[in-house]
Amino acid sequence: MTLLAFGINHKTAPVDIREKVAFSPEKVTEALRDLVSRQPVTEAVILSTCNRTEVYCGLDYPANDTVMEWFSHYHHLSPEAFSPYLYAHQDGAAVQHILRVASGLDSLVLGEPQILGQIKEAYTTAYSTGVIGSQLNRLFQHTFAVAKQVRTDTAIGASPVSVAFAAVSLAKQIFTDLSEHTVLLIGAGETIDLVARHLVESKAKKLIVANRTIERASELARKFNATAIALGDIPERLVEADIIISSTASPLPILGKGAVESALKQRKHRPLFMVDLAVPRDIEPEVAQLRDVYLYSVDDLHEVIEANRKSRQAAALQAEEIIASQVEHFMGWLRSLDAVDAIRAYRERSEQLRDETLAQAQRLLAAGKDPQFVIADLARTLTNKLIHAPSVHMKHAAYQGEQELLQHAAQILGLDDKSH
Repeated sequence: MTLLAFGINHKTAPVDIREKVAFSPEKVTEALRDLVSRQPVTEAVILSTCNRTEVYCGLDYPANDTVMEWFSHYHHLSPEAFSPYLYAHQDGAAVQHILRVASGLDSLVLGEPQILGQIKEAYTTAYSTGVIGSQLNRLFQHTFAVAKQVRTDTAIGASPVSVAFAAVSLAKQIFTDLSEHTVLLIGAGETIDLVARHLVESKAKKLIVANRTIERASELARKFNATAIALGDIPERLVEADIIISSTASPLPILGKGAVESALKQRKHRPLFMVDLAVPRDIEPEVAQLRDVYLYSVDDLHEVIEANRKSRQAAALQAEEIIASQVEHFMGWLRSLDAVDAIRAYRERSEQLRDETLAQAQRLLAAGKDPQFVIADLARTLTNKLIHAPSVHMKHAAYQGEQELLQHAAQILGLDDKSH
């Protein structure tokens, strides 16, 4: 058994590459089933967010090329199109990678907590699809526990920073008093929920939530005293918005250059601040060419969040120490699986010898033999049977001069140095 983790993220690939290999939520189940149908893949989890697309696999034997070929074929891309941006980790390195990701150490905003919820969703999807086995199940449960330990034992999450927080911080730099401006939020997922929370904390009062399903938009709007609309209503409400922040799972842009240009004319060219947190992008890149529009993508937020990253470096070092010890802990468990079959066979053989010896003792008792004699004979016979095979192999090792094997045998049998 072997573990493989591979993918691309905001550090290795620009947004236009990331959006080409993103998995839309409705396609993840299909992709998982397709992946585990390929030998030697036995288990899989797909994590696809605005900042990363990663695949975690359990395999019967190392076969990175097989998985990479699947990835290329599934996205209809040549390997050359994405291989320069790809990273791959195996076994212990794969464990270390997911622990770092879940703890927020590999995020755009160091220590942001949102990624852990996204990993849990990815695990739940894979589990409900039936493509999680014992190896990945143990890995992800271990990951959740370690991420919690990092948050508890370090100050990695002391400040409420995230991509959502960075977007709102940028809006406050352009519009000093958010209470005087209308904000249009496109989407109703966790990221937009966080954006809305930070906006309200920053005194924003006029919020409009647009979503594909009006029910979900209404649910989020009620939490923040906002107005809910459908995506189809955006063009007529666009003129009201000074700030637009979007994060949906739409495979195609929701806002085009024409709609924004029309809104700008009605607004008499009052400035429009836009942040596109989605991958694939919700707002056509050409919108940035319009005068009076300030359009930012997730990749543009690096400078905004750099100050927050610096304040968390000490906590990150503590987190790395925790992760290093927990990687070894998990790999120890993984290595112990190699002994499972041998231990099971040894136990079955021992139980067989026990049953044979017990049957012999019962026959002696039925024949009228003295119980004390039968008990002593049972103990002597069982002991001889249990130590026979190890004794023969130890004598042979001594004859061959295999001292290291003898030392290992003594350790396995629980013997101390004085006993030999």
